Amino acid sequence: MDISNVNDGFGRWDELLKLICEAFAYMDGVIDPPSSAHALTLENLRQKANDEVCFVACDENGTLLGCIFCKAEPATLYIGKLAVSPLAQGKGIGAALCAVAEQTAQQLGLKALRLQTRIELVGNHGTFGRWGFVKTAERSHAGYQRITYIEMQKPLF
Repeated sequence: MDISNVNDGFGRWDELLKLICEAFAYMDGVIDPPSSAHALTLENLRQKANDEVCFVACDENGTLLGCIFCKAEPATLYIGKLAVSPLAQGKGIGAALCAVAEQTAQQLGLKALRLQTRIELVGNHGTFGRWGFVKTAERSHAGYQRITYIEMQKPLF
């Protein structure tokens, strides 16, 4: 598996958008509000990658397997749109992408990784917990009275 930064001449935006949509599709009808992945277009996906740091994982044939977006904050590196192709899940790709994010955070002198995961996605909570993340907050999307997501952080030493 090869993991690379999309700022290094990446041009496969349509494939990346398809991968994200397929990876997030299982959330439809499960989470409320719906995933922000539905609002992604080729244009705003390119802009997101320009504004943040995006890494993609590919197999030996160049097939896209997953991606992660990283955004530096004052003390943490926020990771979002961590997506792994449904056909490649359970093979360590998400963990490998998080490891690259961890290296990026350390290079930037940041103290932790931070992410948000929907309250309904308890399987994701468990996976992130196994990767060293701990719940740090419960929050609500605008307009919601109930908790809709949790924040988790992985301290870096």
